[in-house]
Amino acid sequence: MTKADIVLAGVGGQGVLTAAGLLAEAARRAGLTVKQGEIHGMSQRGGAVTANLRMAEGPVASDLIPRGAATMILSLEPVEALRCLPYLADSGVVVTSSSPVENIPDYPPMANVLEALSRLPSSIVVEADPLARQAGSAHANNVVMLGAAAALLPFPESLLRDVVGEYFRGRSARLEEVNLKAFDSGKAAAAAVVG
Repeated sequence: MTKADIVLAGVGGQGVLTAAGLLAEAARRAGLTVKQGEIHGMSQRGGAVTANLRMAEGPVASDLIPRGAATMILSLEPVEALRCLPYLADSGVVVTSSSPVENIPDYPPMANVLEALSRLPSSIVVEADPLARQAGSAHANNVVMLGAAAALLPFPESLLRDVVGEYFRGRSARLEEVNLKAFDSGKAAAAAVVG
């Protein structure tokens, strides 16, 4: 049976909720049952934010993902990815940005964070912030990371890309163009990491 349990993580202002909503909409359009868990953390800029997203071909019993059961941690910030590791299943994958948001006084050295990520059995680390800026908006890092995760989702990548395009087209043609570029750059960056 097709299913995915995704913990989305980041800090307030990065677009964790938008990313979760776009993934949920794509899963619904793919005919999957979707439950989106409540948001945990601070919605203010700089506070930790996590969301649970569960999708399957059949019924989904709960909207919260138990510890050790997530098929993916999709993180917009590398320390937040590490913080969510207790939720990752043994066979799960971490897809994270390597771009830090140093929102705490004792933020660990990036070399230590990246080394911890590299020791994971399955991880894809993408430099999302530079890719978002190249696409045209520093705020598009969440869409870069959606592109990075797209090949690992239980529905076609093109479906998620279409949902992203439609969502931002409703705001402006420029935002649609920027975010589609961000999505494509994240997809390409993840493909380069995976080889």
